[in-house]
Amino acid sequence: MTRLRRWPYTFAMALALLVGAAAVVSSLYLDLPLRDPDGFLGPSYIRLPLLVLGFIGGGLLVEAVRRHGWRNLPTSVVDIAKKEWNAHRLLCIGAGLLSFYVCYVAYRNLKSVLPVFREGTLFDQQLFRLDQWLMGGSTPAVVLHELLGTGMAANLLSIAYLAYLPLIPISLGAVLVLNRRHAVGAWYTTMLSLNWVLGTISYYLLPSVGPVFSHPDAFRALPDTGVRQLQESLIDTRLDYLSNPVGSDSIQGVAAFASLHVSVTFAAALFMTLTKQNRAVRAITWIFFAVTVVATIYFGWHYLLDDIAGIGIGGASVALSAWVTGHRRARRRPVDAVSEPVSVPAAKPADSVSHTAGAIL
Repeated sequence: MTRLRRWPYTFAMALALLVGAAAVVSSLYLDLPLRDPDGFLGPSYIRLPLLVLGFIGGGLLVEAVRRHGWRNLPTSVVDIAKKEWNAHRLLCIGAGLLSFYVCYVAYRNLKSVLPVFREGTLFDQQLFRLDQWLMGGSTPAVVLHELLGTGMAANLLSIAYLAYLPLIPISLGAVLVLNRRHAVGAWYTTMLSLNWVLGTISYYLLPSVGPVFSHPDAFRALPDTGVRQLQESLIDTRLDYLSNPVGSDSIQGVAAFASLHVSVTFAAALFMTLTKQNRAVRAITWIFFAVTVVATIYFGWHYLLDDIAGIGIGGASVALSAWVTGHRRARRRPVDAVSEPVSVPAAKPADSVSHTAGAIL
């Protein structure tokens, strides 16, 4: 029992069981089926193992070539795998993937049924008026449209916004596979899982759909981009789902407060900083976070309060996940958090995504 409590994945697995049970109870209570959200490379239970296998294979090849060159490459790969890929390491990677997968699927399903549980309850008018009050009577998105323009800026921000979707599983696979300290992988996995859970709670506390859906006239001037197509597919899916929740095959993915795009990117940047990653990696993650904040307002996904709350959720997720995975001193002594920096490759920009993958996070 003591060893179980000290295992860094204990909290993540317990959290997955808890939120998974909540999704099952919700499904039974509403008599609605649980659905697996699709994404790039297919459903989560397919794309996550594929990503990990890709990282493992690529890592083995690079290490084998680095140590022994191209001669006897198959023998070198097998030798490294036997010596460095033991059952415990594979168990930790599997635990990370499983806990993340359960939390993510539960989050998407609980988000989907939000309009059923909170029928007729939306706080968009109050949030929109708060935005204008904070901006001295102006609409934040319109201010950004005038400042940045609605041409090239829209297309660049669209690419950055959509790049978030493949970035999450890619970064998870990289941290789990490329890092040899299991507690660090557990920290990142638990951090992401907490973002899903805390984000779900925030959706139910303050239901809203976002400025682009509550006040669409403010966004008419924006060009046709991947984000515009995603927004159109999301609202169509939402209307179809609300007309017949039982008969719809889709997952409803519209919820604004709080912004999980902001919370996850902020948490990832903070994690990379606390674990003393390569300076370029840290810079890229902080820049990506800043661009994401701008994109969420520019395209009308979120209100200002959504992004502020997202930063709070991201910070809380990093701090709590650090504590439960044994990194209690991570804030005072970040250099001790990881012995070998995690090299996380940047995600390739996505021009378009499936509407089932495009939840407003």
